[in-house]
Amino acid sequence: MTQARQYVAEARRIVVKVGSSSLTTASGGLDADRVDALVDVLAKVRDAGGREVVLVSSGAIAAGLAPLGLDRRPKDLARQQAAASVGQGLLVARYTASFARYGARVGQILLTSDDMSRRAHYRNAYRTLEQLLAMGAMPIVNENDTVATDEIRFGDNDRLAALVAHLVRADLLVLLSDVDGLYDGDPSRPGTSRIEEVRGPQDLEGIEIGSAGKAGVGTGGMVTKVEAARIAAAAGIPVVLTSASRAADALAGRDTGTYFHRTGRRSAGRLLWLAHASAPRGALILDEGAVRAVVHGRKSLLPAGIAAVEGEFGAGEPVELRDAHGRPVARGLVNFDAKEIPQLLGRSTKELAKELGSAYEREVVHRDDLVVLHPWNG
Repeated sequence: MTQARQYVAEARRIVVKVGSSSLTTASGGLDADRVDALVDVLAKVRDAGGREVVLVSSGAIAAGLAPLGLDRRPKDLARQQAAASVGQGLLVARYTASFARYGARVGQILLTSDDMSRRAHYRNAYRTLEQLLAMGAMPIVNENDTVATDEIRFGDNDRLAALVAHLVRADLLVLLSDVDGLYDGDPSRPGTSRIEEVRGPQDLEGIEIGSAGKAGVGTGGMVTKVEAARIAAAAGIPVVLTSASRAADALAGRDTGTYFHRTGRRSAGRLLWLAHASAPRGALILDEGAVRAVVHGRKSLLPAGIAAVEGEFGAGEPVELRDAHGRPVARGLVNFDAKEIPQLLGRSTKELAKELGSAYEREVVHRDDLVVLHPWNG
């Protein structure tokens, strides 16, 4: 067993994400045998050596299709929310019954992107998950599709799983789908091979990554899984990507799937949200000096460095910071409304305080509320 796989076998707190295609039929509706097979694996992992598991489960919308007479996943948000409303109850009931075979209790956690951005919501989610684990219950997390809007949706549970792994300070993230790992081409074609380990972006150069699931009931695909693995790895959490049918082998540290090595360290949770789960409400265009200060100097953004403002947003909302060519270089939480900023452009904080009052002697985006997106080579 390699050192990486040994780490997997010894991980104490694990977040496992399973996709819709691994739980449901193509026509909609839960597959009880598939759910039971997954629960068999997770229950045994929990019972062996006191390992803790948090399950991030898709499947609510897919489970609600057949009961509502829908033959495929609807494209409009309203019908998706209706399907989720029906399907979420069926999904949790199925998990509750299946885990009951092992005497295990289930706790449901429904999250939106908003819950990851608001400090109080974030802390409450963390406390609830910690308490469920401490009481021996199995937390089952899903996006709250019934209330999430297009603007505040995670979009797929792969990314949600990466953020939850960071939230609960997991030792490992396992992404389960209908493919047994990442391949260097279409796995259905002869001559392609499984990529056993990914140590960084350079290992994925030139790799063809598919975007559609076989069952047609999910929102992700291999693209979202690789992106989720990148998010988690950059936050200091290794990832195993494999199929649901090989979950037992993956959690035991056997050579299956693709292992993503850690590429970074843990960061503040809201910064992870800001970079990967927030939807910018507008943009601030920076001059060359401001880009250099923000990206390379890790400084706050002052009004003197802003050349223009785009969009409509309120104080405290996420905005994109762009260079003079329109390239996104950072993202941050802005301290002023969009309507206030035009009068601040290019002016010093001392000048603004003298004219408008002490409330304007501050940063437009503080460095503690700012995350750099891409290196800038201006």
